[in-house]
Amino acid sequence: MIDIGANLTHDSFDADREEVISAAQAVGVSTFIITGSSEKCSQQARDLAHTFADCCFATAGVHPHHAAEVDGDVLDVIEHLLSDEKVIAVGETGLDYFRDFSPRPAQQFSFEQHIKLAMDTQLPMFLHQRDAHVDFLPMLKEHRDQLSDVVVHCFTDERQALFDYLDLDCHIGITGWVCDERRGKHLLELVPNIPRHRLMIETDSPYLLPRNLKPKPKSRRNEPKYLPHIAAFIADLYGISVEQLTTETTEASRAFFNI
Repeated sequence: MIDIGANLTHDSFDADREEVISAAQAVGVSTFIITGSSEKCSQQARDLAHTFADCCFATAGVHPHHAAEVDGDVLDVIEHLLSDEKVIAVGETGLDYFRDFSPRPAQQFSFEQHIKLAMDTQLPMFLHQRDAHVDFLPMLKEHRDQLSDVVVHCFTDERQALFDYLDLDCHIGITGWVCDERRGKHLLELVPNIPRHRLMIETDSPYLLPRNLKPKPKSRRNEPKYLPHIAAFIADLYGISVEQLTTETTEASRAFFNI
């Protein structure tokens, strides 16, 4: 299995990062895409991808929460990181109007600059969208023909958004949010509409610990070792074996990231 969204730079992993990776490998998670979400985080993700070169890759970008930090100097750093052989996607980038930690014009500017970087490099894009579909869709649609592959990661939106992204030939990343009986119930019907060659799976760890894990972990920290649990839950939604789902999502992820 490939965890396409693991925030392994997070400080909650500082004391046991190697053990976390080993525990995930022991249950079949062979590859980790480490998410870059700020200038510093993207540099750390690149470094970790080299430290754990046998199993890790990285993305480079600025999450919309940090969009107010984006200027020419930051973009130069991201552009430089994208030339590294272990950095395989542009992002995390996009729009987040749920938190609005950065002003919306700043988010839109940052997103546009990342799109330009993706157009120039022809690397795939690793995108975030929350409560911002009304602006996110037209910005992506305007340049979609000039981009390579695109994944809307950690998809939690509604039916219209899903089909809009599928119409743009986007891949969709599904996390343990689908296992949440409170917030993810609507995804139970939506997920099987994703063509399996465009479906990828992720933990978004240390966030989004699946609520239906049994026994419940003592720690609230999500880890890549829980990806098989998410995969099994999604396989059941499709009515296929977990072996088939993991084979197909792994193939889709390898093709998408060219690894």
